[in-house]
Amino acid sequence: MPVTGDHQLLKQLNRMALVRQVSTQPGLSRASLAEVLGLTKSTVSMLVRELMDEGWLVERDLIATGDVGRRATPLHLDPGRLALLGAEIGVDEVRVVATNLLGEVLDMRVLPYDESRDPAHCIELAAAGLLRLARRLGSGAGGGGARRVLGIGVGLHGGVDEMLGVLRYAPHLGWRNVDVDEQLRAHFAGTALEGLPLYMQNEANVAALAEFEFTGQSGTDPLVYLSIGYGVGAGVIVGDNLLTGLNGFAGEVGHAILQENGPVCSCGRRGCADALIGLASLPGMEKPSRAALERLVEQVAQGQHEACAAVAAAGGQLGVLLNNLWVAFDPMAIVIGGPALRLGDALVEPACRVLAAYADAAMLSAPELRTSRFGADAVAIGAAALARHRLTRPLDLQSMARRTDKAGRHKPAYFLQ
Repeated sequence: MPVTGDHQLLKQLNRMALVRQVSTQPGLSRASLAEVLGLTKSTVSMLVRELMDEGWLVERDLIATGDVGRRATPLHLDPGRLALLGAEIGVDEVRVVATNLLGEVLDMRVLPYDESRDPAHCIELAAAGLLRLARRLGSGAGGGGARRVLGIGVGLHGGVDEMLGVLRYAPHLGWRNVDVDEQLRAHFAGTALEGLPLYMQNEANVAALAEFEFTGQSGTDPLVYLSIGYGVGAGVIVGDNLLTGLNGFAGEVGHAILQENGPVCSCGRRGCADALIGLASLPGMEKPSRAALERLVEQVAQGQHEACAAVAAAGGQLGVLLNNLWVAFDPMAIVIGGPALRLGDALVEPACRVLAAYADAAMLSAPELRTSRFGADAVAIGAAALARHRLTRPLDLQSMARRTDKAGRHKPAYFLQ
């Protein structure tokens, strides 16, 4: 329901504050929530009742406190009645998932492209996959009863204008200025997904949100997610918010210069991280594909000198980039993800050695370094996390809607929910 006044906005802010608090601290009682959020007990009770009726929250077993009177009832996110949809429109394929509010995967499909250079075909494939998942959720397929879809997120491989839903440039697909939002909405017209909240962001950004929203790591802030695929990108979370920059292109660390007068990058500069670390820079990857990556993985496993030396060199440059991200953001954790992790220790160990050497030289402790918990599904699950992240932060949506209006394009009313 659109917000039409300050009272409704305040109520929605309080509702979603309750949801976020229960997500961060599962098991809180109504009284504890009132104390933490500075709300009256009667307000919390009313809002909790609404959220339980809608499927956001659920009560669990009573807590024995030892006090006289009614015992506290712990609240948790309800995993059983609502769903989020996420899609990765990738370089080789579309990957779509349905998750519950906790990020647990309910259903998933992987759909290879017939022609990756045709954005309309790839977007249509993503829409078809999302619609199929929505139909299964609505019918209760897989058990557990029918679920209501709250929103849809999309992860895209390139620079994204989230306010307009436009993919500005995807270098490894060759796409420019593709209105993904408009095309998806056209495919959703007349279906169960018509009018639902739809959000999109760069693939590294949504993968960062998967780690932040769905792993109990909300206390890990700042958080940097480094995605290493055919190129290199980063998603950065600071102060509970995704850092997107003035034009939405923050985190394009693939074009940070690591080596003066180094190899030429696709952007025209020399010595970029993309040209030194990205899979497209490695032997046999002139035309990046999953098959080419698997051949490289096999060559490294067999100990072929050229492949091993190239991957080790890329790992050393990765360590330099990790150091630069550390000093730039001082994160609690850096998470490494993306297809390049198929190379395993051959890539990661040299990076860890370089980062440790920098830390020793500075007599400092490097941030926690770990790999993604979601593997190949990180972007698709992260897209679902993007939907939850935006829906539970109404002020962010209002700010985005105002900026979009100034840019001359209307955003749907759900941006003011």
